[in-house]
Amino acid sequence: MSTRFWVFVYLMGMATLVGCRKDDYYTGSDVDIRFSQDTLRFDTVFTTIGSATRSITVHNKGSKPVLADISLRRQANDFFRINVDGSRGPRVSDVEIGAGDSIYVFVEVTIDPDQPWSISPFVIEDFIDVECNGKQFEAHLEAWGQNANYITPASGKGNFFLYQCDLGEETWDDPRPYVIYGILYVDSCRIVLPAGTRVYVHGGVVRDSTSIYNDGLLVFLRNGSLDSRGTPENPVVIQGDRLEKEFEDVSSQWVGLLFWQQSRNNKLSHTVIRNSIIGMQADSLAQVNMSGCIIHNTGGPAVRGRHASVSADNCLFFDNGSNAIQLIYGGKYRFDFCTVASYSGQNEALAMTNFYCPDPPLCLAGIRINPLDATFTNCILTGSDSDEIAFGLRGEETSFKYRFDHCAFRIDELDDDKNFPNFSENTNACLFLKASDRMFLDRSKNDFRLDTMSVALSKGVKVPGFPSDLLGKLRKDPPDLGCFEF
Repeated sequence: MSTRFWVFVYLMGMATLVGCRKDDYYTGSDVDIRFSQDTLRFDTVFTTIGSATRSITVHNKGSKPVLADISLRRQANDFFRINVDGSRGPRVSDVEIGAGDSIYVFVEVTIDPDQPWSISPFVIEDFIDVECNGKQFEAHLEAWGQNANYITPASGKGNFFLYQCDLGEETWDDPRPYVIYGILYVDSCRIVLPAGTRVYVHGGVVRDSTSIYNDGLLVFLRNGSLDSRGTPENPVVIQGDRLEKEFEDVSSQWVGLLFWQQSRNNKLSHTVIRNSIIGMQADSLAQVNMSGCIIHNTGGPAVRGRHASVSADNCLFFDNGSNAIQLIYGGKYRFDFCTVASYSGQNEALAMTNFYCPDPPLCLAGIRINPLDATFTNCILTGSDSDEIAFGLRGEETSFKYRFDHCAFRIDELDDDKNFPNFSENTNACLFLKASDRMFLDRSKNDFRLDTMSVALSKGVKVPGFPSDLLGKLRKDPPDLGCFEF
């Protein structure tokens, strides 16, 4: 064969070996990389140790090839592993993605559901990071780490899920815990939580193309309701899903419970709500009855009523980042034998208004007024501020009705006739607390049972329908103030 032929073969071989030269790759910062899906989910619930493999594609939308680095963000994790075109991670560098072409990233997860929650939480998350031309792209990884009942939208984190049962009733009585992932809307259904039920809510910040919002929210719509049937010995617990010791007292891990417009017949008995932004919010003519509930470690209010109807007895609210009880834009409220310990900040334990400003702070659209009717009997409202009650009144005083009967609270400026001249007329046999007054057994340990020298002992009035305290102990006559009988 001629020398010319062998030269041709040699050149073709060199072209095959070299492929794209470095200067053939696109290096612009406007590189366009897309994933086949935003979230890669492993929705298998493992009952024993096991593995699963899924794949996701990384697509180069440009007209030139690019080089990319692909890695797991949490490279020290013991759950996820990646393989990129035959190369194992956790990081694979200089991966070529052809013009208009895609590559596969295979992801394997291994779960041992028998590991403790601190090692294998309910929801295990990570990210696939793609770095190309100085620009970052990410895809979310999620897997279930424990054997539980997962109630979650098909599209994953930050999305909505509608729970319905044709105006019937569904009882969550499985001995395994229930895990809420995403934002749950309950409509045309009454959910019953038997004594001892554990509900864990996975929260966090979600970013989409238009907004940033918090995840982990239970919303009960007009035809949806909740019946939580805890007992003093076996309460229902609704909390964040991070069970490690360091997260025990961390607030704002999830959003909270929201009873939306005209959601009726909601009952929370001996229910513990913690680690949320707002414990329980009732809005726009919603109706909620609470008995023997504890709401604590919240970033905002324990109870927020907005033009709603709420009754509560023998409840304890503490360690709340805002007003523990926040009643705005009127509504009808009744609190009996409740203890509010607002020591975590300078916000008042109780704030009430009969108005709403749709465009704060200027209120150019005008102030909307709705009548307020609130009654507090045998309650303790105390904390670190000199005034633990705040009022916001607009319009006629007839639209702002309140009554404190046999209560103990800290007030300062509120008792000044210049501020609320009729305050004393709306109180009966109440104790005006001083900072030096003995009240609780051990506030530093969040033990809000009454001390042997508490000023609240035997200062209450007997009220029909409330024979026992939060722990089920019978009330004496006269009873003690607050949710605990000494």
